This record gives sequence, structure tokens and C-alpha cells, in this order.
Amino acid sequence: MQLRGAAAKRQRLVALFFLGCLLLNYPILSLFNVAARVLGVPLLYAYLFAAWGLLILLMALVVESRR
Repeated sequence: MQLRGAAAKRQRLVALFFLGCLLLNYPILSLFNVAARVLGVPLLYAYLFAAWGLLILLMALVVESRR
């Protein structure tokens, strides 16, 4: 069974929501809560910014896709 149009987008956005919950929740965040720096920025902050940006990029791709 293949989903079409709005149903497929809705399913992808729900999957992205759960990916965001996973990426921005305790077990994963604790992996990056160390005393390290990336280009002078604490690793946890760099990870949060990168994960947030990735989620925004993926949502834009899903919303703007024609399929």
C-alpha cells in the first residue's frame, strides 16, 4: 500500500517529530554533555544547534517536496 500526497507528508512529518524527540532528549544529550569544544563552542551547544538545523532542513524538504 502506497500513501499519496498529504497522507505521505503527514507521515513523514510525524516521523521527523519523533526523530526530534529522540535527538533532543536525555539519553542522547548526555552523550554530548562533556567538557569539549568545537571551534570554541561547547560540544553540547554545537550539537543542539546542528540537530535543530538538521530538523528544520528535513522539515523544509518534506513540506516543499512535490511527492
